[in-house]
Amino acid sequence: MLKLFNRIVDSNEREVRRLEPLVERANALEPEYQALTDDELRGKTALFRARLAERLGPLALPAEPGAEPEDDDSELVGGDPARRLERQRDQARREMDQINEALEELLPEAFAAVREAMVRALGKRHYDVQLIGGAVLHRGAIAEMRTGEGKTFVAPLAAYLNGLAGRGVHVVTVNDYLAKRDAQWIGAVFHRLGMEVGSIQHEAAFVFDPDFPATDEKLRDLRPVTRREAYAADVTYGTNNEFGFDYLRDNLVVDLGLRVQRGHFFAIVDEVDNILIDEARTPLIISGQAEQSTDRYIQFARLVPRLGEEDYILDEKFRQVAITEAGTAKMERWLGVENLFDDFGMARHLDQALKAQVLYKRDRDYVVKDGEVIIVDEFTGRLMPGRRWSEGLHQAVEAKEGVRIQSESQTLATVTFQNYFRMYRKLAGMTGTAETEAEEFNKIYNLEVVVIPTHVPMIRDDFADLVYAGQTGKWNAVIDEIVEEHDRGRPVLVGTISVEISEMLSEMLKRRGVKHNVLNAKFHEREAEIISQAGRSDAVTIATNMAGRGTDILLGGNPDTLAAELLHQQGTTILEATPEQIAAAQAEAETICAADREKVVALGGLHIVGTERHEARRIDNQLRGRSGRQGDPGSSRFYLSLEDDLMRRFASDRVQGIMKTVGFTDDMALESGIVSRTIEGAQTRVEGYNFDLRKHVVQYDDVINLQRETIYSERDHILRATDLTDTILGLVDADIRSVVGEFTADDTSEWNREGLKAHLQGMIPTLTAGELAVVDESRNVEALTDQLIELAGEHYRRKREELGEQAAGSLERIVLLRVIDSLWVEHLTEVDDMRKSIGLRAYSQRDPLNEFKVEAFRMFDGLKTMIRRDVARVIFRATVMRQPAISATRMIESRPDVAGGNGNGAGVPTAGAVAAATVGAAGARQPTRTGNKIGRNDPCYCGSGKKYKRCHGA
Repeated sequence: MLKLFNRIVDSNEREVRRLEPLVERANALEPEYQALTDDELRGKTALFRARLAERLGPLALPAEPGAEPEDDDSELVGGDPARRLERQRDQARREMDQINEALEELLPEAFAAVREAMVRALGKRHYDVQLIGGAVLHRGAIAEMRTGEGKTFVAPLAAYLNGLAGRGVHVVTVNDYLAKRDAQWIGAVFHRLGMEVGSIQHEAAFVFDPDFPATDEKLRDLRPVTRREAYAADVTYGTNNEFGFDYLRDNLVVDLGLRVQRGHFFAIVDEVDNILIDEARTPLIISGQAEQSTDRYIQFARLVPRLGEEDYILDEKFRQVAITEAGTAKMERWLGVENLFDDFGMARHLDQALKAQVLYKRDRDYVVKDGEVIIVDEFTGRLMPGRRWSEGLHQAVEAKEGVRIQSESQTLATVTFQNYFRMYRKLAGMTGTAETEAEEFNKIYNLEVVVIPTHVPMIRDDFADLVYAGQTGKWNAVIDEIVEEHDRGRPVLVGTISVEISEMLSEMLKRRGVKHNVLNAKFHEREAEIISQAGRSDAVTIATNMAGRGTDILLGGNPDTLAAELLHQQGTTILEATPEQIAAAQAEAETICAADREKVVALGGLHIVGTERHEARRIDNQLRGRSGRQGDPGSSRFYLSLEDDLMRRFASDRVQGIMKTVGFTDDMALESGIVSRTIEGAQTRVEGYNFDLRKHVVQYDDVINLQRETIYSERDHILRATDLTDTILGLVDADIRSVVGEFTADDTSEWNREGLKAHLQGMIPTLTAGELAVVDESRNVEALTDQLIELAGEHYRRKREELGEQAAGSLERIVLLRVIDSLWVEHLTEVDDMRKSIGLRAYSQRDPLNEFKVEAFRMFDGLKTMIRRDVARVIFRATVMRQPAISATRMIESRPDVAGGNGNGAGVPTAGAVAAATVGAAGARQPTRTGNKIGRNDPCYCGSGKKYKRCHGA
């Protein structure tokens, strides 16, 4: 094990040493770039791009958004999706290798330019280790840099270099605040280099523009634009949710002009462990409302609390709960049913209501704010507005809390973070804690982790954990430590794992007369402001473990934030104050912070108090990392009890045995290396379990991913193509071959000629009796097929002539999109239902994953058949309505709401909504029926022998 560790360390050191010559070359260029004027420095970008264009030729210029793709091998007309996608990926890899090679030659000069622009714009100079971090990002790896090492300044190095390619760089942040703040802050650097910076927000988009007259100081230097314009910038900042949902919405549009993203070239993920690991268990879903009553949720929310602990089995270790026979009997008696599980829907409601009541706790797993249940991220403690639990769990929690129950939804589009970020041609990330998750980064994302040395040696003291038998003794010890350090004047940051504990500690400190700030999910808007001043003397800050990430804690306080406060005290703002007022406030703030820093340093720096160990070691390391930045003094200590969740689930028995043997009382603390190793072992097991969960998610989504890419590629081909006639005729051709095969046999006496004619008449209503006579006369399958294909082609060409070229083209596009979108949504629902039940096949000794792959493949084949059949049936019967065209704005406003996982479906009319507004039925009469209504599972009236829902009822 030690040899393996040494090899990893040696490999990391070798990688850092390989990058040092690039840093030396950038350093050597510094005097030259310092001598440039502002205009000359800005002009370097154009020179770099010219050299890149000369080196790369056509590759230097991305394809126009509306250009016809070279590879139009459509699967729906007989192409091979796997072959086509692999061909596209191989081409992308070859192109990326050439681009990276060309950019590598520019790296020292580009880094020298960014360093000089940073000095002029922000008065800060990149350290050598930051240049190494930038090189690691450019090479598509993860740079692990300690908290306070300036990761925010590292990203623009790689972003500028790759932005020279003109294909757009995405910098991914953990929240909207950082996406806006970094665009404002770093935008000044890019502006000096002649590059444009955009920022994507939940319900807005901006570009950096220092000349724009802002009215809100929070939006200083930001000019509102459309999302498409923000994505058109050289570098775009935004959250993982916004990038992911925009991708999904882009694949719901019915016109290329409604798309906002322009591809996935290079992404730099800040706090990469949080985004690519912590949030990777929950896929992104855009959904539309499904009509379903909420009465049952209310009914079960009233009944489940009446169950006792003996009525269900609780597994805290794996967070599962199951009802017992006794509990089932009670529920059946209360509901007045004989067998609860005869009704799958009723059983599902019981399952979700039980989870909501037993497993999901208010102010820990969620908060209720403004009459709405909002999920709390279990790792960050941040609110996740717009995100909802699936499978009815969110509705069950809403019923439990007595708030308005939102309707269940139908999935319109979905993707996991794993498969979204793997779409980028090059992916990189940075964080302070990635090494413990190196295996997952490598296996899932093919990302290597490179640990960057610190600029100044770290001198923080990390004290051993103190373990108490009960919660009371632990909380008393925590409060005593906080009060003791506060009385000395030392700043203290208290890390908690939930909102509930934060509020409890706040009440205890109030009783002791300690002034403090609370930073948790309920005060998300103020977290950056509070955390930035957590390093001032006497400051006591209570925060969920990862709250405030991305904001440095400076000993003595942050002078920029303090300067803004001083201006507010004078009755003005940064936007309204004169340059003299701003300069005076800044000077005063810097004087105050410098004096306070000396005091705090003398007291030992920032002290971290952890109130519980997290499931993941890196979350604890992140909390510790808030102290001791850039060589500052600091210290940390964790307080635990045997009643903590982690200890109770994984480590309680062994530690409890030690404490009983020694004879500890509730107010006595155990401090032992054995205990620390036991806790770390428990954390390692939980990390492995969570990795398996995330791997499970991606393994199943990988099966769907090829299907998703195929469907989205088909949509893209349809949107970009200038002539879809061949696509339509190809689908008609394939459907006729399939239909003829269904109605014929080797023995002509067994042919179902009437059924075939009825099907053809329903498909092409303009067919005459004389033309259909070919079915009665034919004795050869191939000859009949060719004749019918020729007839269909003639009728379709006549239809195009009647409509006119432009109208026919619009009709083809809208029919194709409408059919594909509606059937794809139905397919996603069916696959999701199948996935929920596939685990039962393990009882028959069959691997559920393999079974899922087989079933999903079979269902996708059925989907392709249905698409071909529906297009062939609809295209001959649809026509363009003779009415004024509906504007895009009207379509957006009048479409059914598309409620995404972030609640933002604006700008995306569904294909069905647009088709309904522009396509009408043809004048020809359809075959009529008399008698009772045919059920969807009954045989079709046409005589095909197929179910009605799979034939004329489709």
